[in-house]
Amino acid sequence: MARKKSEPKEYLFVDGYNIINTWDSFKGFKKEKLEEARIKLKDILVEHKAYTGIDIILVFDAHLVKGNNGTKEDYKGIKIVYTKEYETADHYIERTISKMSRLKKIRVATSDKLEQEIILSRGATRVSARELEIEIFGNKKLVTKKTSYNNEKNDYHFGKMSEELIEKLKKINTKK
Repeated sequence: MARKKSEPKEYLFVDGYNIINTWDSFKGFKKEKLEEARIKLKDILVEHKAYTGIDIILVFDAHLVKGNNGTKEDYKGIKIVYTKEYETADHYIERTISKMSRLKKIRVATSDKLEQEIILSRGATRVSARELEIEIFGNKKLVTKKTSYNNEKNDYHFGKMSEELIEKLKKINTKK
């Protein structure tokens, strides 16, 4: 459900590795397949953004990568951040939400208890990794159910048409 124009902009910061290490969806991924897990999480969050309208910032720790200056990229409409050397995802998120206006609605997805307390003290709200998983996959089920219902409804009306009318409509559609 996309947000209304009058509502304040909403941001969701996601601690990427915290989510990957927590969600059931990633239990089968081994450390060697970490890139596949990152891509899967990115795609899940892109879809979530599509039906919620929330601005999503996905943050991955890269603090142990020597000489890393950090990178930012846009991935299908969500922002991806790889932190710089010696900077954890937690530190990046804390610093960034401190700079953002308190007038914006900011949520942070992490199951790190200390991080949750810091986030709350900076004016954001927290959502645990498990709560985010339930929210995302619950919304996905609702969207699928609604789409399925609408398709059935359309098929029902289409099925009431005579074969002759259906053929005429198909011919009109192919002429475009």
